[in-house]
Amino acid sequence: MSCTHRGKLLEIAIIGGTGLSELSGFSLEESHNIDTPYGGTSSPILAGHLKQTPVCFLARHGNPHRIPPHRINYRANIWALKSLGIKKIVAVNAVGGIAAHMGPAHINIPNQIVDYTYRRNGSFCDDESAMPMHIDFTYPFDECIRNILIAKAEKLQLDFSSDGVYACSEGPRLETAAEINRFEKDGCDLVGMTAMPEAALAREKEITYASICLVVNKAAGKSDSVITMKEIEQALKAGMRSVHALLSEVASDL
Repeated sequence: MSCTHRGKLLEIAIIGGTGLSELSGFSLEESHNIDTPYGGTSSPILAGHLKQTPVCFLARHGNPHRIPPHRINYRANIWALKSLGIKKIVAVNAVGGIAAHMGPAHINIPNQIVDYTYRRNGSFCDDESAMPMHIDFTYPFDECIRNILIAKAEKLQLDFSSDGVYACSEGPRLETAAEINRFEKDGCDLVGMTAMPEAALAREKEITYASICLVVNKAAGKSDSVITMKEIEQALKAGMRSVHALLSEVASDL
């Protein structure tokens, strides 16, 4: 099925991560609880408008935040969004900064992923009846959406960078300093726990996908102190203002 709001097709979804269980400026019109072949979604899918643009919003970790990264039902989330007719996803991901310029509250629009996860259901082709699907994943993030995000971030004069390699770790624990050193040697600039298999599943369902990554801490071994939740919460509070502003600005151009 495809949803419409005020005669307009509902084609855009925003997936909120840590620190984004609710969407600023969003006017709620409907809430969808969708049964999927893979179980329930992380949260009800909320349909409404961001400014004048019809959008859906899904809280990846639930609302309130309760689902750790390795237990998120990524397949159910993406399947449900596809069933509503969603064609474009902008995901928000909280990350640790590996590269020197990736400090707390910095925003990155990544262009590549290295997947280090190992126990997640990463494909819709897992059951015996499914046809094999060898998707092209050379460029995991949609370049058109990325370019819009970059242009709007420049317009808003945000502290951001326009390229980055996202290392996706299994979680829920944070990484060791040795793991971060390995990721850095592999060419990664930032580390998070939620972009995979989400991005690949979206590609399997032919949904274009891009990410806004908010740096909430320096990665393990990249600062003189251990990582604390207080530090993360402070960066989330500071950076989410920029994320909300960027989402509000970009929705109408997607």
